[in-house]
Amino acid sequence: MQADRFILAMLVNNEAGVLTRVSSLFGRRSYNIESLSVGETENSAVSRITVATRGDAAAQEQIVQQLRKLHDVRSVIVMDTEQTVLRELMLIKIAAGPEKLTQVQEAAKVFRAKIVDLTPGSVTAEITGEQTKLDAFIKCLEPYGVTELCRTGLTAIGRGDYTLPQQQEE
Repeated sequence: MQADRFILAMLVNNEAGVLTRVSSLFGRRSYNIESLSVGETENSAVSRITVATRGDAAAQEQIVQQLRKLHDVRSVIVMDTEQTVLRELMLIKIAAGPEKLTQVQEAAKVFRAKIVDLTPGSVTAEITGEQTKLDAFIKCLEPYGVTELCRTGLTAIGRGDYTLPQQQEE
């Protein structure tokens, strides 16, 4: 049984408790959520949830069918990664005084990161991109002393006409 990574995108009612019901569904079935991002859409009554998890084709189908049964889920699809733009945001703080500042700034420039905070003892950078890019940036900065980092989790949107339906077809 191959446990392949897949990305789910769903539109849900923007109401209290919806995220709890969605995440509980994964926990009850012993599926790990590797990444989760949630945010309001262009319609304030609707939120978009993006979940990265692992499972075979049967697990994918089971999760999708169970999510569709939830009252607050308007639509859910397994994203076709060939037709999807995937991004993540990360903030990373490096213990870098004046003697290391130039090297950290050069690394940020190479990775197209932006310095968003600078103190006498630390530098904080913001970077967006695919997971592999963010992982490489962390590895590059480790010798300087990463003191803290936070990642948003994966967010995904279809390319061109590939969109998440506003309402699931019955």
